[in-house]
Amino acid sequence: MTKPLAGKVALVAGATRGAGRGTAVALGEAGATVYCTGRSAGGRKSDYGRPETLEETAVQVNSAGGVGIPVAVDHLDPAAVQTLVQMIDGDQGRLDILVNDIWGGENLIEWDAPVWSHHLGYGLRMLHTAVDTHLITSHFALPLLIRNPGGLVVEMTDGTREYNARYRVSTFYDLAKNAVLRLAFIQAEELKPFGCTAVALTPGWMRSEMMLEHFGVTEENWQDAAATQPHFAAISESPRFVGRAVAALAADPDVQRRSGGSFSSGGLAHEYGFTDTDGSRPDCWRYLVEVQEVGLSADARGYR
Repeated sequence: MTKPLAGKVALVAGATRGAGRGTAVALGEAGATVYCTGRSAGGRKSDYGRPETLEETAVQVNSAGGVGIPVAVDHLDPAAVQTLVQMIDGDQGRLDILVNDIWGGENLIEWDAPVWSHHLGYGLRMLHTAVDTHLITSHFALPLLIRNPGGLVVEMTDGTREYNARYRVSTFYDLAKNAVLRLAFIQAEELKPFGCTAVALTPGWMRSEMMLEHFGVTEENWQDAAATQPHFAAISESPRFVGRAVAALAADPDVQRRSGGSFSSGGLAHEYGFTDTDGSRPDCWRYLVEVQEVGLSADARGYR
C-alpha cells in the first residue's frame, strides 16, 4: 500500500473519538506522523464519562501504518496549546496538516430550544468548546504550518455551507457549526500568501462510539439498527470515511484550488475515489435532502 503522506506531520486536535479518531487513523494509513490530542488521556475520562483515550487512538494510528503520538492537551488553555506546538516544532521542525476537530458539545444540546429558553451556561460552553478551541489552536499552530508551502488546515464541522443555510437545532448549535465554516474561509484568505490551504469538512451520519451505543449496535453489526432507525442503517458512515477525505485532501498536490471551500466526506469520495471501510461511498447529505427529509422510505440505492 502506498504511503502518500510519509514524512508529513499532522496535528489532530480532538482525536480521542469520533471523527477525530477516524481522521488520525486514516492519516496513519497514509503514512503520516500524527499528534493525537485532547483531554482523555492518562486515565482521565471525558466530561461526559466516555471511556475512549488518546492512547488507544495512537495505537490504532500505529497499527494502520503511521506514527501515533498521544499528548494530553486542553485546547481551551492557550499555554497548554503553545507548549504542544513548541513540542511538535522541537521534535519534527514542521507541521503539514492541522485538523481542528474539537467539539465536546454532545451533552449540551437542547433540540429546537429558542435562545431565551436554552440553558445559557450549556449554550455558551458549547461555543467555547467548539469555536474557542479552534481559534486558540490555529493561533499557535499556524506559524509552524506556514513555514512550508503546501500546509493544510481542516475545520471539521456538521453540515456543508449549503446545507447549513437552514436553521440547525438551536441558536448555539447553529452558531457553533456555522462559525467553523466561516473560520475555514477566513483562514484560507490568511494562508493564501504562504501557499497553504484551509477547508471546512463535514462527515455524514457518522457511526461514532456514542451513536453506535445509542442504537444498541457495534461497528460489526451496525446495519441491525434498521429495526429502530432505517435511515441510519441505510446511509451511515464510519469515522474512518471522513478521515480518508482528510488524507485525500492532504495528498492532493493541487489542493489549494479548494481553499476556503466547504466539503463533505461523501462528495469528496466521489471525486478522489476513496471508500469507507466497507468499500462503499455513502453520500449522506444528498440522501438527507432527497430521501429522508421528504419522507421517503429508507433506500440507499444511488447514494452509496
